[in-house]
Amino acid sequence: MFDAHDITLTVNGAEVRARVDARSNLADFLRHHLRLTGTHVGCEHGVCGACTVLVDGASARSCLMLAVQADGRRIETIEGVARDGELHPIQAALSRHHGLQCGYCTPGVVMTLIELERDRQGRVLGEDEIRAALSGNLCRCTGYQGMVDAALELWGANTE
Repeated sequence: MFDAHDITLTVNGAEVRARVDARSNLADFLRHHLRLTGTHVGCEHGVCGACTVLVDGASARSCLMLAVQADGRRIETIEGVARDGELHPIQAALSRHHGLQCGYCTPGVVMTLIELERDRQGRVLGEDEIRAALSGNLCRCTGYQGMVDAALELWGANTE
């Protein structure tokens, strides 16, 4: 390691202490050090959204964030979404609406939708707002309509 730093962070509710190279990004730390391989790396430029995780509740591109920047922060990854063997409602809705296919973008999409769910504060969401939230996630398989339909099922005008 070149310039190594000790960090302490919370990942999916568990405290993690590690020594990391100052140049290591958060995506590589999650994947290679913690073996949380659900966070995918696509473009390595922050454009595709495959590496999206939640940092203190807000979406972040883990390919652009250094692991040392996560020191003292709370990180949520796709591995922490399902509970007791049950899919998160967002994951289940995506499955029902065929909002996932190859699965490469899916972890980032799920994390983006979890942030949207928390931010909506009980409001009914329209298709335009859902599409805007998903606009930072590139998918080459589904055409997005299944993702939008899944979110509309959960939070759209006909659900509350």
